[in-house]
Amino acid sequence: MAIPVLLGITASIAAYKIPELIRLLREKNCEVKVVLSFGAKEFVTPLTLQTLSNNPVYEALLDASAENTMSHIALARWAQRILIAPASANFIAKLSCGIADDLLTTLCLATQAPLFLAPAMNQAMWANPATQHNFKTLLSRGIQFIGPTEGVQACGEFGLGRMAEPEEIANQLLFSIEKPLLAGQKILITAGPTQEALDPIRFLTNRSSGKMGYALAKTALALGADVTLISGPTALSPPPHCKFIPLKTAKEMLSAVENEIEHHTVFISTAAVSDYYLPSPALQKIKKEKTTLTLSLEPSPDILSLMAHRMPRPYCVGFAAETQYSLADIQEKKIKKACDILVVNDVSREDIGFEKEDNALTVLTENEIIHLEKTSKMNIAQQLLKIISEKIKEKSNVL
Repeated sequence: MAIPVLLGITASIAAYKIPELIRLLREKNCEVKVVLSFGAKEFVTPLTLQTLSNNPVYEALLDASAENTMSHIALARWAQRILIAPASANFIAKLSCGIADDLLTTLCLATQAPLFLAPAMNQAMWANPATQHNFKTLLSRGIQFIGPTEGVQACGEFGLGRMAEPEEIANQLLFSIEKPLLAGQKILITAGPTQEALDPIRFLTNRSSGKMGYALAKTALALGADVTLISGPTALSPPPHCKFIPLKTAKEMLSAVENEIEHHTVFISTAAVSDYYLPSPALQKIKKEKTTLTLSLEPSPDILSLMAHRMPRPYCVGFAAETQYSLADIQEKKIKKACDILVVNDVSREDIGFEKEDNALTVLTENEIIHLEKTSKMNIAQQLLKIISEKIKEKSNVL
């Protein structure tokens, strides 16, 4: 049976990508009905949308030709999922305030179906405090966002505000409809870098943005898990409805993990924990001298290994950031750390990994090596969590 998806289109140049999105949704067994905001048809024509969706395109709130002239109620009840793509800053603001002045905003208020927004706007508009306030308000109401992503925009500027690509939007929307694979699981995730102080103004750290760990947390929530996210310093907002513990150092992360671990069934160690730290940071700024500065560093605790060697322990998944490695190297590392799954992240590539929107991973399970090809970190998170779910079930069946 086809999945009823109502697709709302608002006024944005990103609307030129929507015909491809409709094609992808129909390929994935969705019946698509399209609703246009007043300005959207300036960017994409109703005839194109009608032809691709094989359904009438709806525009008017008060349509005398509609049965009972209540299209907003009929469409709101019909949809199993409502997707607004692109979602303009204006639409996000109206929805946040509960304004219902056209067909699209009215049916969004009238529906009980899950609502998804794929924002598209200039990077300064997305960063504006008003837009961020509206974004957080909608998140707190359970509305889910797909994107935006970072890149070159139609205006020529670069930044966060681009609409996610049609394939990612389709995948995330349909992923939300699948059976909650992780229902009943309590997942503890570490993410981001750590910072190790050298003096009051300097610290050792790395290039981790936290994007992979945050994507895993968001996806695990969508799959029905209870999630605790422990994070080093990042520029990201934690997903709503998870327990969030911010911190800075490797020792603080170890302490937080130790406090939480016994309450969780799965531990995913995504954080890029600093390998070394300075035991006694300078109390005052280290003055620049002509002579060479020598620091005596000590190894940071190996959080993944410590948790994997606990008894009892949760199902343990570790991440290894590598620039060069062999299969023998990572198999040896997996054994040494005693984790159930080791995920290798090749950070030598310029197009994936640290600070990037995309990733590609090599996943070592107990008896398989699985390659996840380059795609968005949200798509990678979905694939990886499916693997984890399957391996947990296999282990349970053996026991």
